[in-house]
Amino acid sequence: MHQETEAGAFFVSEGCKSRFVPKPSGRRVPMSASLPGLAILVFSLSSFGGVVRSTGLTMAEGHTLMSVDYEIFGKVQGVFFRKYTQAEGKRLGVVGWVQNTDQGTVQGQLQGPTVQVRVMQEWLKTKGSPKSRIDKAKFHNERVIPKLEYKDFQIVK
Repeated sequence: MHQETEAGAFFVSEGCKSRFVPKPSGRRVPMSASLPGLAILVFSLSSFGGVVRSTGLTMAEGHTLMSVDYEIFGKVQGVFFRKYTQAEGKRLGVVGWVQNTDQGTVQGQLQGPTVQVRVMQEWLKTKGSPKSRIDKAKFHNERVIPKLEYKDFQIVK
């Protein structure tokens, strides 16, 4: 599937993966002139859904980092929800944790660049694991953070 963006580029979906493909301009640019453009492309991909490697990111690197706590209600235990949440968090480049509660919900914390955290929140609200049923998602304690407090995304037992 191809989807054109406003910037005249394409996101090409191949199975479960998407990749960014710039729209050809039809003109040749000297290699030395394209290096600054490459830096802009890398920044754009990391800011708008590209995978960002989380370890060591700080606000000084141009990313606003945020943290948010969550609780997910519905059929979310016994359906590998924690495992899928961990995998999706790692795929998106966010860090944090996830655990089951005694009340039959799943709770945790997300940290990372704002765009990736927002994508993960949407995934938690609407998708989850294949056999889960999400009735409600609550997000609270949202805050901007100067640096990540976790190194990776953990399942807490």
